Amino acid sequence: MNNTARFLSIAAVAAFASFGAQADEADASQFATQFQTSRTRAEVIAEATTAVQMRSQEPAGSRVVTYKSTADRAAVRAEAAAQAMRTGRVGPAEGG
Repeated sequence: MNNTARFLSIAAVAAFASFGAQADEADASQFATQFQTSRTRAEVIAEATTAVQMRSQEPAGSRVVTYKSTADRAAVRAEAAAQAMRTGRVGPAEGG
């Protein structure tokens, strides 16, 4: 029984290892893509220069959005204090 189990486990490991041994070329030639083009070098360069001109010269995130508020500072502070007391973050003596 012990020899049979050992033989079957070795056979299973060998079968599993043989699946991983299926390799292709070392240079990964199966992933190489072949292109056949009919465009000239001048056409490609002309397209590349127009694509660069269409890009924005403005850095990403450089625009700042501004909002005009109609609330005054005292009203905002009073509302924040009232909400803090309602939620229990501060006591009535600290609500000032």
